[in-house]
Amino acid sequence: MKKKLIMPVALSSALLLGAVPMSSVFANSDSASVSSVQAQKKWNENANVPFFVKEKHAQKFSASNSTNAVNYLKKNETKTKVKNPDKNLKVKNVAKDELGMTHVRFNQAVNGVPVEGSEVVVHFNKENEVVGVNGRVNQTLVEEPVNTTASIGAEEALQIAKSSVNAPSEFTYEPTAELVVYPFEGKNYTAYKANVNFMGDAPGNWFVFVDANTGAVIDKYNGIMHADEIKTQKGVGLGVHGAHRELHVSRVKEPKSGTQFALADFSHPNLEGIITYDAKNDGSASNDTVFTGNSASFKSDYDRAAVDAHYNSEKVYEYFLNEHGRNSLDGEGMAIQSFVHYGQDYNNAFWNGRWMTYGDGDGEFFISLSAGLDVAAHEMTHGVISKTANLQYRNQSGALNESIADIFGALVDDSDWEMGEDIMAPAAKADGVTRLRSLSDPNSVVVSNAQRAAYATDDRKVYPDHMDEFYDMPLNVDNGGVHVNSSITNHAAYLIGQEIGREALGKIFYRALMVYLTSTSDFSDARVAVVQSAIDLYGEDSAETVAVNEGFDAVGIYASTNE
Repeated sequence: MKKKLIMPVALSSALLLGAVPMSSVFANSDSASVSSVQAQKKWNENANVPFFVKEKHAQKFSASNSTNAVNYLKKNETKTKVKNPDKNLKVKNVAKDELGMTHVRFNQAVNGVPVEGSEVVVHFNKENEVVGVNGRVNQTLVEEPVNTTASIGAEEALQIAKSSVNAPSEFTYEPTAELVVYPFEGKNYTAYKANVNFMGDAPGNWFVFVDANTGAVIDKYNGIMHADEIKTQKGVGLGVHGAHRELHVSRVKEPKSGTQFALADFSHPNLEGIITYDAKNDGSASNDTVFTGNSASFKSDYDRAAVDAHYNSEKVYEYFLNEHGRNSLDGEGMAIQSFVHYGQDYNNAFWNGRWMTYGDGDGEFFISLSAGLDVAAHEMTHGVISKTANLQYRNQSGALNESIADIFGALVDDSDWEMGEDIMAPAAKADGVTRLRSLSDPNSVVVSNAQRAAYATDDRKVYPDHMDEFYDMPLNVDNGGVHVNSSITNHAAYLIGQEIGREALGKIFYRALMVYLTSTSDFSDARVAVVQSAIDLYGEDSAETVAVNEGFDAVGIYASTNE
């Protein structure tokens, strides 16, 4: 199979795994750069009211489509609280799953302008019967309509957004601005949602909400979670810890240097490729190149980070394909790209919205972060999340984002229920820091001082394993506790997995992510979504469903529905 190996013109977007002060947790390195004003603001949770309706007597339609989904909602406004759905909803997508069910996902909209964080999903069974509907709706817009006219243009809003985050001149991809209705601080704004993404010393995947009438910045948060003809063949390499790796590499004919071998894998049908790049530790995206060598054997010390990144990417790809029938992160065969040797002594790895980036570590706390299969799986799962539920990277929805990434990290790297044990440097281990998080025993891992200092009101020092231990943090500390509080749902997943096994756990959580979770889902929503997924797959009275309920009970996460 032959393909053209094409370097992307510029580096791409970002969701940070974490900047890591000692004892940290894949934490957001840019939290300190969020304005002090933002720290005092609160996301208007009351604007998005959750609901989950299960039909005891399914309503049958002629077909499972968006028209009939709207017809159902019109007939059941009292149950769902979705008023005038034909006017106030905009179709986002329609998807059919492996059980034969069809799921119609809508955005709430005002005059066709989407409402940020408000989604409704109608679920049909294979007999074209509506069996449930869930999501969040902004009730305030029903009584108090918002004027969606914009006084400023998208380009002006982009300039304001760029300035507000001190963006450099080089972007990973072209910044975008979309007109939305944005509920914040008890008010609904007509705003531009700008996305500004860049690399550098402080990578950013900023979402900035600019008032479409005054130009004021309402809110912002950093969502970083961070040729010639070729022919793919087999190669080998040594990983960071010296493990022998069998690789898929490509023979490349270069005009000046002759035949070389690239860490570029085009052996998988319907996949655009698995490609690993060398960022060269120089801080300049323009110098990044596909990682190459003079032979198909990659065994030098410099090669090792790239070998593991390339090998682990294929392992994660195979997991999602074999276990869930998902072809790459977007489900449609997008290229899986990794960048290694990023920055100087960079204690971080991140998914940037389009690819993975790995630092080499400082040798004191971390070694090369690409050494961890669970790290790769965590980062790539962020990519899957961004293409499915797209959980907002803040507060409880952000903690769910991190938790689901951890859960699949532990499912792919199934040797234990720990995160990050393979990337710790000898000095960190000597200090007793042997991993970053534990799904089995969250309380055994210490939370960093940097994460606690700004807000903790007691002497707690460890990750929570129950809602009684939840850290209530402002947005400028770990984006509202996205890493710290993720351990609560992590522990629920571990307890469930102990009862039903990893395979069933993965299927249930994957279905919840694909079908039921929405961008602003919180922990209570997650319980409802995971329980319903277990019921769909195994039945209401199954051992799997019982285990899911007991797992969430054990960590103090209870469902609030309007059934």
